[in-house]
Amino acid sequence: MNYFTDQELACSCCGKNQFDSDFLRLLNHLRAECDFPFVVTSGYRCPLHPVEAKKKKRGAHTTGKAVDIAVYGERAQKLLHAALSVGIERIGVSQKGDIKSRFIHLDVCHDFPSPAFWTY
Repeated sequence: MNYFTDQELACSCCGKNQFDSDFLRLLNHLRAECDFPFVVTSGYRCPLHPVEAKKKKRGAHTTGKAVDIAVYGERAQKLLHAALSVGIERIGVSQKGDIKSRFIHLDVCHDFPSPAFWTY
């Protein structure tokens, strides 16, 4: 089952969608495992996306193998546990401040050090 639309995984600045199909399968499996909706705040980002354009080196989102999911509290804990159980080894956690701005970044981009776990 596919839980995600092309639009929610596409670049928010240009609409291009180069989301990795293998990562999408893994993300769908993870969504089924968690059994709650995922709100994608960032999927694929083109190199000209404002966040990526500020970086010296392109980030994992430009590979189509990264996603940010709005989540907090018990669901964040469940997502972290499930992500680790399916083999996701690159995880960024933002759980401070306003509930609406909290998210977890997941990626399987092997162009970057792995395993890696960080906070924002």
